[in-house]
Amino acid sequence: MFRTHTCGELRIDDLGKKVKLSGWVQRTRKLGGMVFLDLRDRYGITQLAFSDEINESLCNQAQKLGREFVIQVEGEVIERSSKNEQMNTGEIEIQVSALEVLNAAKTPPFTIEDETDGGEDLRMKYRYLDLRRNLVRNKLALRHRLGLETRKYLDAQGFLEVETPYLIKSTPEGARDFVVPSRMNPGQFYALPQSPQTFKQLLMVSGFDRYYQIVKCFRDEDLRADRQPEFTQIDCEMSFVDQEDILQVFEGLTKHLIHSEHGVELVDFPRMPYDEAMAKYGSDKPDIRFGMEIGNLNELAQNKGFKVFDDQEIVLGIAVPGKASSSRKEIDKLTDWVKRPQIGMRGLVYVKCNEDGSFKSSVDKFFDQESLKAWMTALGGKPGDLLLVLSGDESHCLKATGALRLEMGEQLGLRDPKTFAPLWVTDFPLLEWDEESQRYHAMHHPFTAPKPEDLHKLDSDELADIKANAYDLVLNGSEIGGGSIRIHNKEIQAKMFRVLGFTDEEAKAQFGFLMSAFEYGAPPHGGIAFGFDRLAALIGGSETIRDYIAFPKNNAGRDVMIDAPAEIDQEQLTELFLDLRPRPDKND
Repeated sequence: MFRTHTCGELRIDDLGKKVKLSGWVQRTRKLGGMVFLDLRDRYGITQLAFSDEINESLCNQAQKLGREFVIQVEGEVIERSSKNEQMNTGEIEIQVSALEVLNAAKTPPFTIEDETDGGEDLRMKYRYLDLRRNLVRNKLALRHRLGLETRKYLDAQGFLEVETPYLIKSTPEGARDFVVPSRMNPGQFYALPQSPQTFKQLLMVSGFDRYYQIVKCFRDEDLRADRQPEFTQIDCEMSFVDQEDILQVFEGLTKHLIHSEHGVELVDFPRMPYDEAMAKYGSDKPDIRFGMEIGNLNELAQNKGFKVFDDQEIVLGIAVPGKASSSRKEIDKLTDWVKRPQIGMRGLVYVKCNEDGSFKSSVDKFFDQESLKAWMTALGGKPGDLLLVLSGDESHCLKATGALRLEMGEQLGLRDPKTFAPLWVTDFPLLEWDEESQRYHAMHHPFTAPKPEDLHKLDSDELADIKANAYDLVLNGSEIGGGSIRIHNKEIQAKMFRVLGFTDEEAKAQFGFLMSAFEYGAPPHGGIAFGFDRLAALIGGSETIRDYIAFPKNNAGRDVMIDAPAEIDQEQLTELFLDLRPRPDKND
């Protein structure tokens, strides 16, 4: 037996017990004739005491232990003379009578403590050491708890957990697939699933009625703080439901998860059409923890002789509360911020709404005090506020103003991670036009049903006006889930494929199995998928998902710990009928 207790278990009630503990050396310190050692495992830290008077040899041995040595000790639980209220075990220590080194350790490349001196790249290279830190381990423990609570909730709602394949068929819609060559089928490839979408629809055809899966998915796309090439979804589907049924069930799941972790009781989630979200917040995933809504100033600001506004499609602004006192240097910084390539605006107009009712702006030559007062009223501002105004083409300007709104919310401390502001966004466009390919693409995926009242528009030239029977769940400005009512009729699905530019032959080759299944009694069905990594990060109060994944990839999609992806030897490539060797030039 390596241990009778963990390092986070013993309390004052255990005084006098003879115990065995095993773990890692966190730190040692010598005080007079005593050596104190902090022993750490997953469960906590216990202080060990070694005394020259009791056992000089043992005390000398303890002094030689380095950080992260793995040791086992035996001893008696005694009361600490100097208690530590910050530790669960802070009232006791172990008077050590026996010590065994189970494994020595090199000096770690960074300090394994909550406040570490290791940069992100270094910690990712030695991820197995980073995982020893409380901050990271606690985040993975939170993820574990959320997974348990998800299963408990969905099981109580009558869902069955069903596993779907990882080796599937590549499809042209969505992000890029990761492909896997087949040795037994030369020249043919599997794809790793971006989502179990078609399989969960087939389960509904099979009569499973309510399915879920906490499942790995894969997308070969550019990465950000909230994206990884492999990620986890809470994937769900239900039969004989409409949109309202799905929103009620999964609003309940979200409330349950946040309450289970934080004890917060959320009220019913507000709902907002896509068009309203874009107009008020410049985003289809608005952060509604604060106001500062976007206002349209076209009628008040255009055709007044100011070409910066007159020559543009739209003029938009926000009222930033209490920032009329901003210095010119601060405003110049904001101007530089909107000019960054990520935002892409040419400049920024500002108006200071002074407390005395006067206005000072960067466009005083073109707009009088009454005009600027009208701007303030239109943007919901008040004396003491700062108006920030952008102009440009509608789509670009909306997104830029939305980004500026978030930046100002951040600067004002209005984006508190401990506040949870969920929102359903509904009534998305079914299709979006792609200039490069000169055709329509599905905004969600090709299996999303149109709103019933827009179904007839699939046969018209009003394709851009069709609304999808789709919905996204947004939390604190991040999309955490998205879904839709699906098409369950073969003829409508075939029509949707034609709208998306598929020939009948291409649709049959890619999705013939699904079309065939629809001929055997497909029920009305719909579902949703939550980004589990992102959901865990938001509930944990973080912006990045990496610390909620045990072994994440970096921004280049590499695992720097195991150095993957990596080349494979020629013999493996030959077996897979993949010869990547350069071919000799015919002229050689």
